[in-house]
Amino acid sequence: MGNMDHLNWFVANPIYMFFGGIIMTLAWQSSSLSTTAIIALVASGAVPLPAAIACVLGANIGTTGTIWLAGLLVSDGMPRGDTLRIAMVHTGMNLLMAISLLPFVHHIAKYVGRFG
Repeated sequence: MGNMDHLNWFVANPIYMFFGGIIMTLAWQSSSLSTTAIIALVASGAVPLPAAIACVLGANIGTTGTIWLAGLLVSDGMPRGDTLRIAMVHTGMNLLMAISLLPFVHHIAKYVGRFG
């Protein structure tokens, strides 16, 4: 795979990778595609495991964009009623999970690395 030294500042920082995962999933509208791409990058050695875990957490947040997009299309504008409640709970739970786990990506990577 070519020289990726110019991306080390991005790939080495889990926070950047977290936001990259959000943006990537919002653009592709598929957290499965994002996660598959991340796994392939880890397997090739291009992305370290802690950054990949942060990126997957970001992809989980990015997948909530689908419900917001659906709500916009169904409601002719900002979602309201049940659509708004579903979107808020979906986004809130994914944010809570990501914010809870993001500080521990290095510990999670160390634990997961034992099995690889």
